[in-house]
Amino acid sequence: MKSFLGILAAGLGIWAQGSPDNCSFQRDPQSFLDGEARTIREINARTLAFAAKGGARMAGRSRNVAAGDLPRRNFIDEEIFGRLERDGIPAAALTTDPEFVRRIYLDLAGRLPTPAEYRAFLDDSSGRKRDALIDSLLYSLDYVNRWSTWLGDLVQNSRTAANANQNVPGRNAMYDYLRATVHSDKSFRDFAWELTTSSGNNYDTGTVNWQVRSITPGGPVQDRYDTASIRLSTAFLGLGYYDCLACHDGRGHLDQLSLWGRSIPRSETYRMAAHFSRLNIAGRAAPNTDFYSGSFDVNDRTTGTYDLNSTFGNRPNRVRIGNLVNVTPEYRDGKVPAAGQNWRQAFADNLTADPMFARNAVNRIWKQLFQLALVEPMDNLDPARLDPDKAPPAPWAFQTAHPRLLHRLSEQFVNSNYSLREMIRLIVSSTAYQLSSRYEGEWKLDYVPLYARHLARRMEAEEVHDTISQASGNWVNYTPQGFAAAVQSAWLMPDPSEPGGAAGTLMTTFLRGNRDTQPRRREGSILQSLTLLNDTYVRDRIRLSSSPNLRAAAANPNNAAVIDEVFLLYLGRQPNEEEKTIALGAFAKANTAALRNATIEDLAWVMVNKVDFLINY
Repeated sequence: MKSFLGILAAGLGIWAQGSPDNCSFQRDPQSFLDGEARTIREINARTLAFAAKGGARMAGRSRNVAAGDLPRRNFIDEEIFGRLERDGIPAAALTTDPEFVRRIYLDLAGRLPTPAEYRAFLDDSSGRKRDALIDSLLYSLDYVNRWSTWLGDLVQNSRTAANANQNVPGRNAMYDYLRATVHSDKSFRDFAWELTTSSGNNYDTGTVNWQVRSITPGGPVQDRYDTASIRLSTAFLGLGYYDCLACHDGRGHLDQLSLWGRSIPRSETYRMAAHFSRLNIAGRAAPNTDFYSGSFDVNDRTTGTYDLNSTFGNRPNRVRIGNLVNVTPEYRDGKVPAAGQNWRQAFADNLTADPMFARNAVNRIWKQLFQLALVEPMDNLDPARLDPDKAPPAPWAFQTAHPRLLHRLSEQFVNSNYSLREMIRLIVSSTAYQLSSRYEGEWKLDYVPLYARHLARRMEAEEVHDTISQASGNWVNYTPQGFAAAVQSAWLMPDPSEPGGAAGTLMTTFLRGNRDTQPRRREGSILQSLTLLNDTYVRDRIRLSSSPNLRAAAANPNNAAVIDEVFLLYLGRQPNEEEKTIALGAFAKANTAALRNATIEDLAWVMVNKVDFLINY
């Protein structure tokens, strides 16, 4: 149960076959058994904490709605509201327009609407203005910037890693490929196929960097084959349990975790990994002055098998099975490569045709937009508990509260030629997505996986950076390593090592991870609060002297208009009556130009430190 990244971080050594000391599940089973419940509790706590502080009531109070009375715009609503209706659970009301425009800009574009964009949306009286805004954002460069970063997290595009460095040229080549993938809405199937089968030099061909990250130091070549198979199975099938099965049979380890996994023998991972037993990754021999120094060439040998003869490394020994001393490829459904077929291409064909491929993809997209995936944890899907037409045997239950919804989303993803853009459009166009995060009356933890309200999330690190920069109008020009031109948005950074300085420190505090040993996280912290209070990057953007937008606001002699503008700049919403009254009281005491300017700066500082600054609700 030890992850392949954990193996690399923990060091090297010989593992005894089946030793409990080397099985993270046997050492701490509760941490695995509680995975889904822990995620639900964390998301629920964040949503309730925001509501308790008044954040979710920014636009006033609203009554809950009987699920049967809500408009059903697509099959997502049929499934979500159908379940709520059957269980007699009321749903939150629809978002107001001010709530919706803020949410959709953050989710699709990774930034707040500008005051002009906010007002234009609210002034629009057309009945389909939400759909029009969704369409506009889905074809914007902001969408490409934001969702290319999401894809970069999935494939772990990074200059350095514990196992192998892509280096700056390799990272940038992959970055360009990811942006082109999102911009063109390349089929997600083709995207995964190209990653799996690519050959060439990783500085020239972005997709080759996926293969480079399968390098596994400290062990025999079989460790690399395992890593190549496991990374694909985890990222594109959600079958992270193969990482466990690469060390031992499922029996005795996955019995309580996976109905599917408990019956899978270790030998299946041999056959899956055998697809990569002809994969050749070689460092380019070049002087330090050569552009290709530090790069890798990837191709396929004409011969090779997965040999059962290892006696050291990152996994337990691989020993012969009876008279079997090596294995050739066999996919998990029994398919084998056709005569003469490239083995990696055979794996790619089977991977992208696997029903788990579409399920995994839509589950990950859903997580990004709803905070809680249909199946948690996302890397540990159980194929034996997802078919809505085949209930698992007792005492097992479906792995999701909405197996039919997951199935229908998967079908739609396939029918749309695996379009990321169209799946996002389908989800955000649903009434279920557009529910308010406000919920009147009794709220229960059991309601969280039923999506009876919109679940709040903390802004991503890049959103924090860009919100402060956009609000102030004070952007910094960054030139990431290897870039020919400067960029400003944090969403344009090729990996989390960029940029350095105050902005990099700010984003590290908000847990954007490193795409290697530290995943992106969304929890809050005292350090984050202190950063917003005192950080240099923040302070420099709430002063009139360094904020063109605050200076423009200050030029308006109407104090009420200034207050509206500052709220819109920093919070993406207008003040409520109580907030406006308090702010006007502060301005009334500012009887000189200098005091008025100081009051505007104080108001901007308050905005950055209000609870809803950090929350997408």
